[in-house]
Amino acid sequence: TSFSTPKKKKRDDGMREHVTGCARSEGYYKIDKKDKLKYLNNSRAFAEEPPADTQVRTWPPLAAERRSEQRRLLSSFTGSCDSDLLKFNQLKFRKKKLKFCKSHIHDWGLFAMEPIAADEMVIEYVGQNIRQVIADMREKRYEDEGIGSSYMFRVDHDTIIDATKCGNFARFINHSCNPNCYAKVITVESQKKIVIYSKQHINVNEEITYDYKFPIEDVKIPCLCGSENCRGTLN
Repeated sequence: TSFSTPKKKKRDDGMREHVTGCARSEGYYKIDKKDKLKYLNNSRAFAEEPPADTQVRTWPPLAAERRSEQRRLLSSFTGSCDSDLLKFNQLKFRKKKLKFCKSHIHDWGLFAMEPIAADEMVIEYVGQNIRQVIADMREKRYEDEGIGSSYMFRVDHDTIIDATKCGNFARFINHSCNPNCYAKVITVESQKKIVIYSKQHINVNEEITYDYKFPIEDVKIPCLCGSENCRGTLN
């Protein structure tokens, strides 16, 4: 069981000779730098590494893509920079930590999982942009299907965002007569978006609410927010 391992020899061309005929079976061994330069065309690859302060930092493709997106949004600003656009850019790449669960106001609600300062973008109201005619048709269809709540948010006179079947957590935000947030329509790259802003400081596990501001109608919708200055109805 004891035998001497033959010493690895070098060939005439300077390359190490593999006794077993296969480099993988002989394990790892270090090659001198001068031997590497003999069979590598580019000797600069084996020069001494530059100091740390002179090295060029490489970015992953995802980070480069995000920086490109940020520059594209910034380049779309005309005149003085709008703070809403800057905040929306930050919201896109740094989303607030939110969760939806059962609410004491009504059914499901949206809650903060981190402290949110006043006058910050909390979440964008996402859905399908539809016209008023389509909104009227869908509202009737939702009633026929037995969907108790529709999540339609008016952007302007003829544009409505429908988040009933295609939306995000923003559709779970409940109404309150004394809300801690408010909705605002902003324009990003010629496209109108609805964003929920924080009206005041919001603590962890506090429910996100805003005033729906429904138009006044004869058929009243009862309000269940329970705040001190509750109006009693949503409309």
